[in-house]
Order: sequence, then C-alpha cells, then structure tokens
Amino acid sequence: MPAGVAVNADVAMLEGDLVLDNATRLLAAGEAAISAGSTVFDLSGVGRMDSSALSLLLALRRHAPGKTLQFRNVPESLTSLARLYGIADQF
Repeated sequence: MPAGVAVNADVAMLEGDLVLDNATRLLAAGEAAISAGSTVFDLSGVGRMDSSALSLLLALRRHAPGKTLQFRNVPESLTSLARLYGIADQF
C-alpha cells in the first residue's frame, strides 16, 4: 500500500509504511492536514516502521505550535522504540 495521509472528519489517517523512504512525503502531507485543521492522527493503517516514524511524529508536533496533537492507535513497536529513546511521553 502506498504511504499517505487521508483526512476524514478532521482525523488524519496515516497509511502505509512509515519508513525513511516515505518520511518527506508523509511529513508534507501531515503538515497539510494540520494546516487544514486536523489535530488527531490515527496510525491504525500503518504497516512497517523504522525510527524515522518517531522523527515524523515529532516533526508534526513542531509544525503545530499552540495545538495539541493526538496520536491514536500507536503500534506497540513504535511505543517501545519511543521508550528506548526516552520520549514515550510524547505519544
């Protein structure tokens, strides 16, 4: 499945693989979703991930100053990686 962001009722659905090869495109799509009013990102459609997934989510937070972003359905593997890096409180 190609990686992308689909917005449905102000919820941005991250889809596909959150890996380095897709990070720039997903960041641009996520920033556009935030600019359009989305503050919730759902990760239930995510496939493979690497550490760039954490970078992507942190970059989305930085793009939304003054807004509270929520990340839903964060896979346990990503939560474990965030714990390893000491940033689990961000998710």
